[in-house]
Amino acid sequence: MGEAASDIHFGTDGWRAIIGEGFTEPNLVRVVDAAARVFKEDAVAAGRSLDDPGTLIVGHDCRLNAHAYAELAAEVAATHGFAVKLTQDYCPTPTLCWSVAHDPDAVGGIMLTSSHNPAEYLGVKLRLADGGAAGPELTGRVEAVLAADEGVPTDQRGCYQVVDLMTPYLQALRGMVDERAIRDAGLRVVVDPLYGAGRHYLADLLRDLGVEVAEIDNDADPTFDGLHPEPIPPWVDRCIAKVPELGFDAGFINDGDADRIGAVDEHGNFVNPHRIMTLITQHLAEDKGMTGKVVSTVTASAMLKRMCDALGLEFVSTPVGFKWIYAEMQKGGVLLGGEESGGIGIPGHVMERDGLLMALLLCETMAQKGRTLGQLVDDMFAKVGRMEFTREGLSLSDDQMAAFRQRVLPAGTYEPDAFDGIAVERIDRRDGVKLLLKGDAWVMMRPSGTEPLVRIYAEAPTAEEVASLIAEAKRVVERA
Repeated sequence: MGEAASDIHFGTDGWRAIIGEGFTEPNLVRVVDAAARVFKEDAVAAGRSLDDPGTLIVGHDCRLNAHAYAELAAEVAATHGFAVKLTQDYCPTPTLCWSVAHDPDAVGGIMLTSSHNPAEYLGVKLRLADGGAAGPELTGRVEAVLAADEGVPTDQRGCYQVVDLMTPYLQALRGMVDERAIRDAGLRVVVDPLYGAGRHYLADLLRDLGVEVAEIDNDADPTFDGLHPEPIPPWVDRCIAKVPELGFDAGFINDGDADRIGAVDEHGNFVNPHRIMTLITQHLAEDKGMTGKVVSTVTASAMLKRMCDALGLEFVSTPVGFKWIYAEMQKGGVLLGGEESGGIGIPGHVMERDGLLMALLLCETMAQKGRTLGQLVDDMFAKVGRMEFTREGLSLSDDQMAAFRQRVLPAGTYEPDAFDGIAVERIDRRDGVKLLLKGDAWVMMRPSGTEPLVRIYAEAPTAEEVASLIAEAKRVVERA
């Protein structure tokens, strides 16, 4: 039984539901029909005609029956007068974003994916003409159309064009890096797409650049072999084992739609997105001579801020969610934007995250400096100091959540002078509550926007200190 149209809502980045339950053909038709109406309203308001509102591009990932669902989405969108282009095969979300941004007639994109969610989910992400994610204003209008839909889904279908999105996108990626340096470096890497939409594409591109590649978890398996396609432990454990087993220089892991990245060094150590962001910021500024603002969320590492200070780059902090980073990108002058979940983007490429590009940039800095990934991380620690990070989710009852919101969040009275024995220097309440502690350590507690839990984040110079901060934060949340 599917959801009623009025029950379909867009979350942080799109609508997602379980295939065959909430994600059904009738609900997909409703969502695409509503989105196409909103895209058309905006196109006409921008001066396009009702008969020729522009182009919409449709992509999809590797979920069960995703291509057939994408064909249906393309047929529905085409009924509104759009010239619809459908990817000929699965593609990463950044491919769809780049394709929209570089098609002068495109007014938006529709991507069928559920990103890092488990295999049984599928969903829809909407993208604007610059490739950036549709914000709450546009998705709110789509939801309003859905809420007004009391009838059966439209049975109208239109025609679309099947196109190759991957070839021009992959060529653009090659143009972002020093091919000769990578080719001459003799790099050896493991690529783990977690059965997602990056499979084969990144591995084959690296091979074309002269890199020796071992690709794992790359079968056409819509169950993802039981893995969650999210590039964090424990789902990266196969890559963590494979890199030192082969004696390779690094490993790169992408999520289900390949807009996020995680990495592994030659010793099998997980290189989290905080370290990746800091490394790439250093590489762009020092090795490529680029400049601009670096934008990250309130959960960003102190290492990133220290690196920006050392390089003379402005650092901008936003609430959690790439939509806030995108808003800063729209203002101009941004070098890089990224979040702790592994989504990192360079607006000079596209105004969105791109996990494949980040892997290429890590290869480029390894090649240009003649260093393994682990050696680059050690060099970074020598420059800005070492910080450890952990994030956990704590499930709460309704009463506990209500108490937490009342006492700890902005409306509450939670103003400690010290936390876990460390002096509190500042409190940031833009998104949950973040306590900035003496010595650049910090702890943050924020309720999830989609699940009945509180997310707890902590960073400190040692893993032991982080574990202690997490334990104390759990006590605070549970007794709230």
